[in-house]
Amino acid sequence: MTTMTQRLRYRELGLTLGNIPPGRDNSITDIPEVSVGHVTLISGDGPLDIGTGPVRTGVTAILPHQGNIFERKVTGAVHIINGFGKSVGFPQVNELGVIESPIMLTNTLNTWRVADGTIDYLTMTNPGTYSFNPVVGECNDSYLNDMVGRHVTKEHVLSAIRQATRPNIDEGNVGAGTGMTGWGWKGGIGTSSRLITVNAESYVVGALVLVNTGVPSELRIGTKHIGKTNTPPKTPSAPGSIMMVVGTNCPVESRQLLRVAKRAVFGLARVGGTAEHGSGDFVIAFSNAAGSKSVKEDSMTTVFLGAIEAVEEAIVNALLKAETMTGRDGNTRTALPIDLVR
Repeated sequence: MTTMTQRLRYRELGLTLGNIPPGRDNSITDIPEVSVGHVTLISGDGPLDIGTGPVRTGVTAILPHQGNIFERKVTGAVHIINGFGKSVGFPQVNELGVIESPIMLTNTLNTWRVADGTIDYLTMTNPGTYSFNPVVGECNDSYLNDMVGRHVTKEHVLSAIRQATRPNIDEGNVGAGTGMTGWGWKGGIGTSSRLITVNAESYVVGALVLVNTGVPSELRIGTKHIGKTNTPPKTPSAPGSIMMVVGTNCPVESRQLLRVAKRAVFGLARVGGTAEHGSGDFVIAFSNAAGSKSVKEDSMTTVFLGAIEAVEEAIVNALLKAETMTGRDGNTRTALPIDLVR
């Protein structure tokens, strides 16, 4: 099912991206109070039997802080690059400027089951409240996974939320990233962070990405156009998408946070993202700064740069940490060769 090799993050290869230093773990969980949980589902081999498998999927939860998120909402914004997706909760985030649930990621057809499970979690932790806005993003893993079978359950959702940890640098074939594809290679989950200084105060900008996008010939890492001369084995492409979650503890308003979210596009572009017709490309952004006066507009460029670099490196880490995987009908996605990148 999965070929285990020594997979290294970009900086573990002795390479760097950008000019801003990363946080301690180079992860979105470098942001104070942020935690991440994954539930990975891998079972079965052989021909597709809808409802049975093979299963190559999962669910990922990003918790903006360790308290009750519904009671202590965080500043939020969503930017839609290409709206080919089946997300839940995004319009209300932009209308009210807050996020009130864990941020959940999964596959396309499990979107509503994950939303249901998140509502169950919010109901249990907020008795007497009767309306919630779960935030769920998705990508299509049908090339490797029995996606129509919808194998993610309420119990998996609750487990991902309750098992969320910090620090967390789990990447590649984990959680929602289990069955994903990136630039024709095996894709998945990646994360990165940047340490920024705004008005003499130190903050963190972090990113977690669900990579399932990209035209193989367009792949770029650092200054190298890898896809120009190196492409994955000739296998059919699947419908693409990418979900980019950008977080910070820098005090910004929702309007400013939307400006930050829009800059994630540049991080995607640096790796060769093109937002092709069938690719649903979204950015979910949050700030967990509580009770702080927002930064001035002329200080935002530093935050923008941190988001761009964190997204870029998170995407690269997703490709580097993902392992070769065979799924339904013998379909295989090959891991991006480490030696090629080195």
